[in-house]
Amino acid sequence: MNPLLDFSGLPRYAEIRPEHVTPAIDRILAENRALVARQLHAAPTWEAFVAPMEDANERLSRAWGQVSHLHSVLDSPELREVYNENLPKITQYYAELGQHEGLFRQFKALAGASEFASLAPARRKIIDNELRDFLLGGADLEDEKKPRFMEIQEELAKLSAKFEENLLDATRAWSKLITDEAQLAGLPDDTRAMFQEMAQADGEHGWKLNLQAPSFMPILQYCENRSLREEMYRAYSTRAAEFGAAELDNTPLISSILALKQEEARMLGFDSYAQVSLESKMAESPAQVLAFLDELAIRAKPYAERDMAELRAFAASTLQLPELQAWDVAYASEKLREVRYAYSENEVKQYFQEGRVLAGLFRVIESLYGLSIVPDVAPVWHEDVRFYAIHDPAGNRVGQFYLDLHARDTKRGGAWMDDAITRRNTDGGIQTPVAYLNCNFTRPVGGKPALLTHDDVITLFHEFGHGLHHLMTQVEDLGVSGINGVEWDAVELPSQFMENFCWEWDVVSHMTAHVDNGETLPRALFDKMQAARNFQAGMQTLRQIEFSLFDMHLHHDLAPGQTALGLLGEIRRRVAVLIPPDYNRFPNNFSHIFAGGYAAGYYSYKWAEVLSADAYSLFEEEAGSHVGGVLNPEVGHRFWSEILAQGGSRPALESFKAFRGREPTIDALLRHNGMA
Repeated sequence: MNPLLDFSGLPRYAEIRPEHVTPAIDRILAENRALVARQLHAAPTWEAFVAPMEDANERLSRAWGQVSHLHSVLDSPELREVYNENLPKITQYYAELGQHEGLFRQFKALAGASEFASLAPARRKIIDNELRDFLLGGADLEDEKKPRFMEIQEELAKLSAKFEENLLDATRAWSKLITDEAQLAGLPDDTRAMFQEMAQADGEHGWKLNLQAPSFMPILQYCENRSLREEMYRAYSTRAAEFGAAELDNTPLISSILALKQEEARMLGFDSYAQVSLESKMAESPAQVLAFLDELAIRAKPYAERDMAELRAFAASTLQLPELQAWDVAYASEKLREVRYAYSENEVKQYFQEGRVLAGLFRVIESLYGLSIVPDVAPVWHEDVRFYAIHDPAGNRVGQFYLDLHARDTKRGGAWMDDAITRRNTDGGIQTPVAYLNCNFTRPVGGKPALLTHDDVITLFHEFGHGLHHLMTQVEDLGVSGINGVEWDAVELPSQFMENFCWEWDVVSHMTAHVDNGETLPRALFDKMQAARNFQAGMQTLRQIEFSLFDMHLHHDLAPGQTALGLLGEIRRRVAVLIPPDYNRFPNNFSHIFAGGYAAGYYSYKWAEVLSADAYSLFEEEAGSHVGGVLNPEVGHRFWSEILAQGGSRPALESFKAFRGREPTIDALLRHNGMA
């Protein structure tokens, strides 16, 4: 049996082969199209009309989801070929659904029927979302315009996939062999050991560098060799640009993607793609988003300017760097941190063994929600992958998740959560959810456990917050269960909320053990970390605002003839405190907005951070009255029931107010960032 057609349990990753993809997708698409034809004559009720459509589309999303996941974490020429062969079919099918007048009529009939008022709120929300999405999918377009609209969707899907593939290939194409260890002066021992193992794996003698995060970041942060830092910076910041292989240049793809999105918006009656994007988000208009970002920039820029002035002065006086360049910032910042706070990130890293961090993370979940997390068994796609189950106090399974933490050549960069199976009520009972949690951390080297930086720990907690949003839902209707149906600019709330626990002593002390002697992170060192928590927070905040403004202006009011790179330069001159070199091609590797669904939505990180900081402030306010401090199960269960459990079954603002008892304010965010 084709493993992609088996929906009886977990994905059969040990058996999936590229040759399974096309037969499975073709069969499901044929079955689904036949069902659509039948459903046009079904009674416009939930059970007769909506439920069969949900069942059919879930089968497609689960089968294709496995293919997409493998494309992201275990890419190969064979898999890439069948992925790109089938992507247009998937895109065409969903485009057909989105502009199908008959289905649109059925949903409108259901919304206007007497049954609608008696439906559960979650189901009413699904129907409302469907009606909105039909309008955004072109269902109201004139018949002669629909073929072009469908072409746009198919072309955008191809271009986005190509953008990500170019970036992966360009990252993978660059490497450098170092034969003189003196060139690596300043690097931590474990990083050198990793570089040496990478060279040995290629049959080389020396130290091999590449552009993956575990290699690139330590060079910029610790390496005393300025020319090597510059070389790595240039290679990294020019990936998928005109300086390398022409076939990997993302510049023409950016222009095409923007033109197609703008054409799509015009066809739907909007002035810009940003307006289309915000139709399904909390923010009401591009003007509101830009005003929010501008206000935050005004608050942050004085702090960023102070940060940069201090860094320039330190670099000139202590490091003999009178002209601070982009490839010097991370290095100089680390040196300044060591001087000011008397510790280094590498010193802290020795305490964060991967296994202990996971145990500490699981302890937070168990303390807040009364859940237990235990190893489980499932077919996996790589030997590094682990699998876990979450149980409630009665021993009932709440959900399961895969954990794929280490970087490799066949895996796209960054960190992300995705859904494998979504909670819903089926004929066989409740289908429990399953999530993928993916990172790109350093693997074990030198026979020692894998070590995480504190930033890695924050990333892990962040992605696990997304995972909990998916896994802890109590909604039983697919369209708004877990992360489904959640406004994009609110979906970061649970993830950014989790980051706060990485700054709590009672949490950190339980997840540290020095890799050499097993000692817990000293409280004095933690206090130094706390003192440095907002070190360069102004610069970091302004950097996120820069990206967010670029994204929103790019999709809302890009001037005729202006390029993406030209717009970014204009925004940097207005808000940035350090202008990168002219060769920097950040847009060419900004996969969040060109390949990752964040187009006209990157502001969501700062927007949701207002919500997450304000939500966490309730835990802080109640900490004094609970022996466990912020690990307060009473407030935790309230967060579960009002935020995590609700999924997309009601507007995110309603869920926030139900938890917090009021509208959100920006105060907690400014306080957490040292900008109150």
